[in-house]
Amino acid sequence: MSRIRQLYLDFFVLVLFCLASTLAFAGTVVPGFNSSTLPANDDGSTGAISIGFPVNFFGTTYTTLFVNNNGNITFSGPYSTFTPTGLASIGMPIVAPFFADVDTRANSSPVTYGPGTFAGRPAFGVNWVDVNCFAAFSTTPLGNNSFQLILVDRSDIGAGEFDMYFNYDQMLWEAGTASGGNIQCLGGPNPAYAGFSNGTTTTYQLPGSGTAGALLDGGANALIKGSLNTGLDSRYLFMVRGGIPNTNQNPIPALSETALALLTILLLLSCFYFFPAIREPNKTKP
Repeated sequence: MSRIRQLYLDFFVLVLFCLASTLAFAGTVVPGFNSSTLPANDDGSTGAISIGFPVNFFGTTYTTLFVNNNGNITFSGPYSTFTPTGLASIGMPIVAPFFADVDTRANSSPVTYGPGTFAGRPAFGVNWVDVNCFAAFSTTPLGNNSFQLILVDRSDIGAGEFDMYFNYDQMLWEAGTASGGNIQCLGGPNPAYAGFSNGTTTTYQLPGSGTAGALLDGGANALIKGSLNTGLDSRYLFMVRGGIPNTNQNPIPALSETALALLTILLLLSCFYFFPAIREPNKTKP
């Protein structure tokens, strides 16, 4: 094999290694949905915010929602409770990618939100990216949390139909000190919950909710390692049809972007390595 072709092969191997290493640790929070900001606060909420399209959630159609600092949105009013609890006890419809005591007053980015597009459809998103825990002035977590909620209009299917995406990049704390967490916002009797509920009788919580350490990076149910209906680690899709969120895994999960990229590179490498005409185009038999 000529020196140039050997360099090409080495280059492809290096690209494969770098891509695999990068994607293995990449989260799924996407840019955008940041036209508005919830000012730095502890336990605050927005007023009623237009979603931009109607959503049928457990039989009631909403056109507005409330963005709450503590890792959730609600539809019938703001929600300031900071200690995580089972979502069936909330008393109002809620969507909570990570219900815990977020404090953005120090060493933290603020919560942002706004309209945008996702997968070619109108959408509304909320970013809890690089957010700290209570009390932000004195706690020393191992790092901040980054997660995102996206609501996607699916009126192409029917009125009020929509999809919910939970995206996660880094999850390193689970409970503020006022909720029983230690100085690193870990452990205690009231760790974070993730899921959604009509607030009373119907609830879905991701496995590991309410269990110390389970949802965090490296935990038994690490949010960055799980997925639902996307094929991408750290992304969870709940399709809401007729007001009811589907919590079942699709029979045939979509091929992930990561797997597709790796497969493409592997095919290129295979062609380059196994077919002599590609490796040695000028070599002929005596």
